[in-house]
Amino acid sequence: MLQYFIILLDDTSASYCHCENTKMERRLMPLETLRKGIRFGMMENLMIQFVYPDYELPTEYNEVIEKIDHSKIKPLADAADVLILNKWQLSDLPNDIPVVLRTSKKDLFARYNELEEVLNKVERLNVVITDVETFTEDDFNTYKLVLSALSSNLERLYVNDKSPQLNLLTDRMMLSQMNNCGAGDTNITLAPNGKFYVCPAFYLDEETDSIGDIEHGLNIKNEQLYKFDYAPICRHCDAWQCKRCIWLNRKNTLEVNTPSHEQCVVAHLERNASKALLENIRKYGTFLPEQEDIKEIDYLDPFDNKDKWQ
Repeated sequence: MLQYFIILLDDTSASYCHCENTKMERRLMPLETLRKGIRFGMMENLMIQFVYPDYELPTEYNEVIEKIDHSKIKPLADAADVLILNKWQLSDLPNDIPVVLRTSKKDLFARYNELEEVLNKVERLNVVITDVETFTEDDFNTYKLVLSALSSNLERLYVNDKSPQLNLLTDRMMLSQMNNCGAGDTNITLAPNGKFYVCPAFYLDEETDSIGDIEHGLNIKNEQLYKFDYAPICRHCDAWQCKRCIWLNRKNTLEVNTPSHEQCVVAHLERNASKALLENIRKYGTFLPEQEDIKEIDYLDPFDNKDKWQ
C-alpha cells in the first residue's frame, strides 16, 4: 500500500541512496507537472517528499510547495528535513535534522573515526555505502572491524546519556519487523519528465524504465514482486534494518525481490554488531526493555540457511 510519494524537482536533484546521479544538466520539473504531482499525492493521501537540487528554486515553485505538508530532502542545510552529504564535509552540521552520508567503502574504511564527533552532535546519521556490490571477503572482514569500532563509540555515548542513531547499528536494536525502503510498494517517484518510477535510481539509471505517468496514472507490472511477502530470501531473514534496495537487487541479480550475496552479508554483519551493542548497553542498566534479545545465528547469508526455512 502506497504511503510516500517522492518528487524529484530537477534532473540534478541530490541522490540519497546507492545510485549515483551523474546528470549534469539542470532540468527543472515544469511548474504544471509539479502541481499535478502534488494533486496526485493529495488525492492518494500520500506523504510527499521533495528531493532538491543544489540551487535555489524559483519563487513560484516554493510558493506551490509550501501550500501542502511535505518533507524536504536537500544537499543544502537551509530549511532541510533531511540533509544529504556526498562528500565527507562533516564540520558545522546541524544537530536537529537527520544527516545522510553517501560514501564509498574505501572512504568509510579510511575515515570512519571521523564519525565519532558527528555522532556526538547529530540526532541521526544514515551512512549509505554506494558500492556495496563490490565487497570482497577482505572487505567483509574490514567492515566487521569498522562496525565494532563504531559500536564502541556509540556505547560510550549511550552510557553518558546520549542516544544518537546510526542506521548501521542502532536501527536493528529498535525494530521488531522488516523496515525496508519499500520502493514500488510503499513509495513511488515522480521525475521531472512527468513519469512515475519505482524509485529515483530507476529514473537516473534509465529514463525509459517508467511505471506510468502523471497524465494516465500508475502502471506497475507484476507489482506483487515489490512486496515483502514475495521476496523468497528476505521473508526468512531478521536483518530488519537492511534496506533491501530494489534497484541494487535488479542490477545484481536481475530480480527486484532477490538481493545479492554482498547485500546480505553486509546487512548481517550490521545485525550481529547491533546484537553486541545492545548486549553491551544493557550491562549498564535497563535499555529498550520492550525489545527482545537479538538471537545468535551461524550464517551471514540467509540463503545458506535455506534448509531450515519453513
